[in-house]
Amino acid sequence: MPTGELTLPPVIVIAGSTAVGKTEAAIGVAHKVRVCGWPGAEVVSADSMQVYRGLDIGTAKPSLRERAGVPHHLIDIVDPDTPFSVAEWVGLARTVITSIRERGRVPLVSGGTPLYLEALLGKYALARGAGPDPAVRARLGRLADTWGLAYLRGQLETVDPVACARIHPNDRKRTVRALEAYLVAGRPLSQLEREAGAAPVSVPGPVHYFALERPKEDLWARIERRVTQMKEAGLVEEVRELLDLGYDPRLPAMQAVGYKEIVGHLRGEYGLDEAVRLIVRNTKRLAKRQMTWLRGDRRIRWVKVGMNMQDSVEDIVTLVGGKA
Repeated sequence: MPTGELTLPPVIVIAGSTAVGKTEAAIGVAHKVRVCGWPGAEVVSADSMQVYRGLDIGTAKPSLRERAGVPHHLIDIVDPDTPFSVAEWVGLARTVITSIRERGRVPLVSGGTPLYLEALLGKYALARGAGPDPAVRARLGRLADTWGLAYLRGQLETVDPVACARIHPNDRKRTVRALEAYLVAGRPLSQLEREAGAAPVSVPGPVHYFALERPKEDLWARIERRVTQMKEAGLVEEVRELLDLGYDPRLPAMQAVGYKEIVGHLRGEYGLDEAVRLIVRNTKRLAKRQMTWLRGDRRIRWVKVGMNMQDSVEDIVTLVGGKA
């Protein structure tokens, strides 16, 4: 282990789009950090859907065997109907990272939810005093369904023009969240964020931020294969079981790509082949959005993934070991 009383193990972040190979890379790096002088690593999931219990196949959670080989955190921590915010995830993640470091091991943050990563790494301050309110959120959702998203944006423009200007016109989730914050806290979200502090607190110590990228054709083929594998692994049965347990299909967890399309199929709106086609299409759209978001962060070092993931793992370990 590196010497020095105040030396903290580094935090290694592996980001990237869905299906790019983050889980494989993270587990590979976890097994290799010993060459850098650290006794081992543990993975901290930064996936907004893998936090939910029962959403296994459609979220591509690491298998139990993979988790047994390398400890994983922040997977299966809440039920699908439990409200869960970015701020809550960041609080848990910081606690877990501190615990891992105190044991002399390397925290390896892996996930495809850029908002989680940005909040954890201090790109912006998290608003305080505006916790989630399911009733308010549901009411805003009904307004959007009835009057359209443009109506909600008009309301947001009135009460918080700063937040409205930075939210994409088609981003329903963030529009609803900004209005929810205003209704719960009584002050604009942009003001709450300013009050939280102009200099957001990041995790202390060294942080190595990587993102994986593949050629588009390769990534698209991997997405198509993954969706087929999910169907064969029992995705339809998983969604049916969640519905049988009483989970509302309008819940944020049930609106995840892969779940909302199967819900439509189970309701008789279209056949299974069409559901699969929609999942593939929507997963590709999600991957595009993830890559666009990540490319806007200049802290990231991009790692190309080719035929052999082990080469990419070696690249990451070399950069961390050499502090390049």
